[in-house]
Amino acid sequence: MHRKQLTVFFSLLAVYALTAFATYAFFADELAASAGMSMPDMGVSNAVLGLANAGIILVVYGILGLLGYWFARILGLPGIFSEDGDWRRWFFIPILLGLVCGVFVVLGDLLFASINDFGRFPHPPFPVSILASLSAGIGEEMLTRGFVFGLWGLILNWLLKRFNGRTVALWIANVIAALAFGASHLGTLFVLTGASSMADLSPVLLVETFLLNGIMGLIAGWRYMKDGLVAAAGVHFWADVVFHVMWGLF
Repeated sequence: MHRKQLTVFFSLLAVYALTAFATYAFFADELAASAGMSMPDMGVSNAVLGLANAGIILVVYGILGLLGYWFARILGLPGIFSEDGDWRRWFFIPILLGLVCGVFVVLGDLLFASINDFGRFPHPPFPVSILASLSAGIGEEMLTRGFVFGLWGLILNWLLKRFNGRTVALWIANVIAALAFGASHLGTLFVLTGASSMADLSPVLLVETFLLNGIMGLIAGWRYMKDGLVAAAGVHFWADVVFHVMWGLF
């Protein structure tokens, strides 16, 4: 079963690398234009940039993802996927939760648009939005739920071991990972708003970013604890499909 876990992990990693390559090689200009920017001249073709990014992903996320899997095994978590034989738990449940999270983010985006001094968030053009959803669903979950969650879960479980506080440790780690997930979107805010520091960003916009992403992150973390990385990635992917693909088309 350990071999099956690693096989699924490396399959996810390969899909992530391929989506990054395809995005840079075929849609880099469209993606930059959707953010109100233009692709800088790097002196190489977009295909070469795509290969470079795919290589970086294979190395960096491969290392972080394997560390996250190791952390999960120490903590007694499912790891990549649950091994109880009921595949429906890490397939259908994440789809349902992801759709609900996606609708929640759409409603939140509409609610905050009138008060955040920015408006509604832009979306990658179709079909780049599908690639972006796939990349985020895999890559960001490997980083935040796999590595960040696992690392803090390990540290907190050790600190609270004498109090038999494993459940508390895992949920605190889940909150930390959700906050890290929200913080990972700050770079996008700087690009979209042209801000040069945190002081330039609207406090309401910051609350929106951490609240909407944080709640989705908590739900993805809950499924990660129950059914592994595949389930967390499923929640994230389907939420992004609703928000960036379906809502983006409107």
